[in-house]
Amino acid sequence: MGNVCSPSFSCDDSVSHCLDCSVRKAGYICHLQDNLDALQRELQMLIEERNDVRVRVIVAEQQQMKRLERVQGWLSRVEKVESRVGKLIRKSPQQVEKICLGGFCSNSCKSSYKFGKKVVKALRLVQSLRKQGDFQDVAQPAPENPVDERPLPATVVGLQSTFDGVWKCLMEEQMGIVGLYGMGGVGKTTLLTQINNKFLDTPNSFDFVIWIVVSKDLQLAKIQEGIAKKMGLFNESWQSKGLEEKANKIFKILSKKKFVLLLDDIWELVDLAQVGLPVSSCASSSNKIVFTTREIEVCGQMEAHRSFKVECLGFDDAWKLFEEKVGRDTLDTHPDIPELAEAVARECGGLPLALITVGRAMASRKTPREWEHAIEVLRCSASQFS
Repeated sequence: MGNVCSPSFSCDDSVSHCLDCSVRKAGYICHLQDNLDALQRELQMLIEERNDVRVRVIVAEQQQMKRLERVQGWLSRVEKVESRVGKLIRKSPQQVEKICLGGFCSNSCKSSYKFGKKVVKALRLVQSLRKQGDFQDVAQPAPENPVDERPLPATVVGLQSTFDGVWKCLMEEQMGIVGLYGMGGVGKTTLLTQINNKFLDTPNSFDFVIWIVVSKDLQLAKIQEGIAKKMGLFNESWQSKGLEEKANKIFKILSKKKFVLLLDDIWELVDLAQVGLPVSSCASSSNKIVFTTREIEVCGQMEAHRSFKVECLGFDDAWKLFEEKVGRDTLDTHPDIPELAEAVARECGGLPLALITVGRAMASRKTPREWEHAIEVLRCSASQFS
């Protein structure tokens, strides 16, 4: 007959495991009161730690700093654990009453075991949270808003359709450089201001939205200064640098950022590369440049991908704006004034700025003769510039 192999079993490991389990389960019961006392102490220390962190956060936020995300997460977790552990502790007296024989037995072993296990788990969680709350820093300097809100006239009339077209164009990837042109006083700066402020409440990925007033006396150093201030580069050492060194510094930073550059009132070609702008990124439209100018030729010199003409107001819009600035009370003081006021509004030629300036000036004029004089002055001024 062949050899017969009989299986052999060792019960040492199984017995040991069972004994360990039994001891742990018994420990949850017999050490319940000690674990509850430890849990209450640890919870109190956690609350004290939480309060200290809150004070540090409040002080930091008063200094215009922003709390760290991990600190906010920890505070939220502590709040949840505090509530949960509080409920556990409030249930503890009835569980402790079930224990007898000096803590080695319970009237309801299963219930006491489960409760004791929850207490141990909660104790470990509270201890872990206390260790996590040892923050070296609780806040950091708040990032500067990429956009500075600019004041707008109380009433903006007649620009909405142009604004919608420009904004839609800016949101298109292939459009990097956009020009706004039109005669002085027509509302180009107001339109550019609307664009600037729109970035405040529109989700976008730009790091900087930079506003620069250029004017007729073009100074590249002035443009560089405005860019440097927005990027936090402007200081005493900056002022001592030359034009080329400033350009290199601007280029080094902006070539790694997404930006919008708003140039108001340019009269001639602005050499963007000499300023330090990464021109290739503007041409490929990862960044945006919008400028205003009086001459359409400048739009060509700036190689604008799209140009928008800002038109004068139609008479209905012009009259609405003029009437608002003058005030109904003034218009109703004499039966001849409404007709004269319409004549004044027409002499303004649909220019919003002239609609606003003259309207405010005439708000206190309540005799027909004053209005007639205003018409004469406007016609005289128009003839001088024609």
